[in-house]
Amino acid sequence: MPVPSSRKLVLALVTYATFTDIVAYAIAAPVLPDLSRKLGASPTTIGLLFSSFGVTLLCVSIPMGTVSDRVGRRWPLVGGLIVLSAATLLFAVADGLPLLFTARLLQGAADAITWVVGLALLADVYEPAERGGATGIVMSGTGFGFMIGPSLGGWLYEIGGMRLPFVTVAVMAALGAMAFARLDLPTRQVRDERVTVRAIVRAPAVVACAAAVVSGAATISMLEPVVALQLASLAITPGRIGIVFGVAAAVSMILHPIYGRLADRWGARRLTLWGLVLTAAMLPVLGRVWSFGSAIGLYGAEAAAMALMVTPSLAYMADATSSSGIGSFGVTYGVYNVAWGVGLLGGPAAGGFLFERMGFARLALWWAPPLIVATLLLGRIKPARIDRPS
Repeated sequence: MPVPSSRKLVLALVTYATFTDIVAYAIAAPVLPDLSRKLGASPTTIGLLFSSFGVTLLCVSIPMGTVSDRVGRRWPLVGGLIVLSAATLLFAVADGLPLLFTARLLQGAADAITWVVGLALLADVYEPAERGGATGIVMSGTGFGFMIGPSLGGWLYEIGGMRLPFVTVAVMAALGAMAFARLDLPTRQVRDERVTVRAIVRAPAVVACAAAVVSGAATISMLEPVVALQLASLAITPGRIGIVFGVAAAVSMILHPIYGRLADRWGARRLTLWGLVLTAAMLPVLGRVWSFGSAIGLYGAEAAAMALMVTPSLAYMADATSSSGIGSFGVTYGVYNVAWGVGLLGGPAAGGFLFERMGFARLALWWAPPLIVATLLLGRIKPARIDRPS
């Protein structure tokens, strides 16, 4: 029998679902290259394997948002966690590249379903003045998942070999699916009229939020591959590079709930744009890192600026949806997820290309001004209420 849902229970389960999704990603990413090589994959094939995650994420996000607007949030979330469980089990038993690709494609689809539908569910049950705090808790949980995922995977690997980490996460996902299946949620979330993607992308506030997300995601993902190269050029050891990333992750995890509360008080749109400006302002400073200690301090500060963009942007999308008179949080969070995926695809490619030709210091210096200009232009797009037809 379904149990009545409370907002705290919904928040706890969405946080658990996204945490499990991130742990599955964090456990799989370090072992996939080695596992792929053992199965005969070339470097090009390994690259395609990693990119296949993004393919299904981009393809599934908006359709699943639409589906959840029509049938409710509960069963799509149940299905997404079941898909995640199946994908993780496939990693555990894969004995060839076709199974690995299948698992990776399913993992991308599960990620899209979990995030899009989970965030839409939070927007359904929380009032606008409370959404920032709720999404801050979710992002703090995912930050914790990023921190402990690799360590958890390594510990489980030492206990039970390659399969145990994947089986453990599969069980976690299955438990989440069972919990959502027992949750009593409304079967429908929006009004009866169909909300098309075309109508959503015509809403200036939604488009502005999506553009901000692309800019932020591209900047974050641009730094991920080149930061380690920059620090290695300073003779900082891999172990210490890991500490730098760990400190940055801890800073983000701590600040996400705080920034969420501030977004509720001062406005999610305002904080998102300030986060982009501060992220851009910090970039040239990162190019001046000179030691291990300075790397910890400066990258920790950059992580704090990035978190100021990420957490409020989640509430910003819900606000943009409401201010445009759209009753479809599922589709708009599908747009959000696609925007994030576009940034994740473009950022590393652009960052690697520019790093190879101009070095990190010049890359950071040249990346910052366009980001600030784009943010100022986005700041001129004001959210406005569009009257709905009666």
